[in-house]
Amino acid sequence: MNKVDHRVVVICGASAGVGRATAHAFAAAGYAIGLLARSDEGLALTEEELQAYGVPTLAVSVDVADAQALTLAGQRFEAELGPVDVWINSAMVTVFAAVEQLMPDEIRRVTEVTYLGTVHGTLAALALMRPRNRGVIIQVGSALAYRAIPLQSAYCGAKFAIRGFTDSLRCELIHQGSSIKLCMVQLPAINTPQFDWARNKLGKRVQPVPPIHDPEVAARAILSVASAPPRELWVGTPTFKAIIGTLLFPGLLDRLMARAAWSGQMVDDTQAEPEAGNLFEPVNGLHEVRGRFTRNARKHAWTLSASRVVAVLGICAVLLALLLI
Repeated sequence: MNKVDHRVVVICGASAGVGRATAHAFAAAGYAIGLLARSDEGLALTEEELQAYGVPTLAVSVDVADAQALTLAGQRFEAELGPVDVWINSAMVTVFAAVEQLMPDEIRRVTEVTYLGTVHGTLAALALMRPRNRGVIIQVGSALAYRAIPLQSAYCGAKFAIRGFTDSLRCELIHQGSSIKLCMVQLPAINTPQFDWARNKLGKRVQPVPPIHDPEVAARAILSVASAPPRELWVGTPTFKAIIGTLLFPGLLDRLMARAAWSGQMVDDTQAEPEAGNLFEPVNGLHEVRGRFTRNARKHAWTLSASRVVAVLGICAVLLALLLI
């Protein structure tokens, strides 16, 4: 393969859901694709689908909680695909449970994959990009990085931590005069298989808090920031409402989440046995782009950079002040 013909993207968590949809989006845009995930089965299926685009692909099975393995995988992508232009951290695991149901090893594992996996991926990407002083690192975030909800405390904590780590690193890159760019894409609820393979202690089948969006919505948003990354990109009106609402009325949202998000994450009258899920090992047979909510998933969503949201709010505040004068 000619390494000059394609820009290169590496995607962590590429075997299913948002990561797999994002692989399709970047392949369609002509990128060479580096795929990272734990599941050999999921990676093989993703790589097979990407053959239709005629771009170079390379899949490496790795647990993002293993920092050394992730670093070695990044070096292999550079050697076989070419210089990495974009690195996307999308790997995650979660546990659906009230806090008193969680075990320390479960919280640790969610943290190791969702938060530390992002840190490890970022460090691996920086090691590749710093000598060239260019590249884009994209953190796949969530409205839950600002607005925590009940029954996913470990996951929400990890997403908050990603935002803090990313903001700190961004300050350092600016101080150093680096041309490497960071962007965090904050997503709404997405229709992925995680709701059928996550560890579940609730006794009922789980679902995203509606409204639910198709994974292609996330993939298009992530692709859109690869060439001109804003500080953050907020995807979907539910994300805007959650973030702005938390900044302005956090106590009110605590009560709203207590009332609506608890039952909103469970399917009514649908009992389920406690599930071990994919927390410690991959679950085969469910590696797909979409979950079971396709019929109700939205195909489109508004996107705005965080800076534009602030500008719009500022204009609204000025107009309101003028009206009150």
